[in-house]
Amino acid sequence: MTALDVSDLCYSYGPKRALDGVSFALRPGFTALLGPNGAGKSTLFALLTRLFVTREGRITVAGHDMAREPRAALSKIGVVFQQPTLDLDMSVMRNMRYFAALHGIAGREAVRRSEAALAQLGMAERADEKARNLNGGHRRRMEIARALIHQPEVLLLDEPTVGLDFESRQAIVDHVHGLAKAGLTVLWATHLVDEIADGDDVVVLHKGRVLAHEPASELRGGRPLAEVFIEMTGQKSTAREGRG
Repeated sequence: MTALDVSDLCYSYGPKRALDGVSFALRPGFTALLGPNGAGKSTLFALLTRLFVTREGRITVAGHDMAREPRAALSKIGVVFQQPTLDLDMSVMRNMRYFAALHGIAGREAVRRSEAALAQLGMAERADEKARNLNGGHRRRMEIARALIHQPEVLLLDEPTVGLDFESRQAIVDHVHGLAKAGLTVLWATHLVDEIADGDDVVVLHKGRVLAHEPASELRGGRPLAEVFIEMTGQKSTAREGRG
């Protein structure tokens, strides 16, 4: 069974077609949703998390149809949106426990899961710090840890490294690749090819359509991934060379 299955998904803003017949299926591992700004990545994430709904197409998460079983489907998803959503005046652990409570997890179990999730992201020693005092990279790590607290099967990350310096970006990319290698299904939206390793799957999205879905090594065919990406989309890119 695929962890995430998207079939013939369409969405429009008035006369503008934001997604046009988007289809792909993901198994455990790291998949990059690669596309320039305006490709439809955030619209797709809004549909995957049911912020938007559509009658055109189908989304299935861990065997649960999003339209028919939205609660069951959403319970299998962890998500990190592009815009931060932390309470900066609470400690890291208080943020984690608050989010756990939203999932019906309380008491010792909430503490146990919070500690385990923070440890996965190298944040255990910062549990008592206020979120306000964390740098941008650590805040992002905390959001990823928070998204794992209910033990989802699918982790969605929408441009999670925007605004971070290279070192912080690389640390987060490495942490999430580690989660994928441990069996999590990751969909990582980005426009930066240096966040993609040769062993990753890549879904190239442009103007609301999937142009390709294959391993990065096959997609680039011995050429720099940035070169192939620009050629496919006709867009100039700030993307750096791919991670071999």
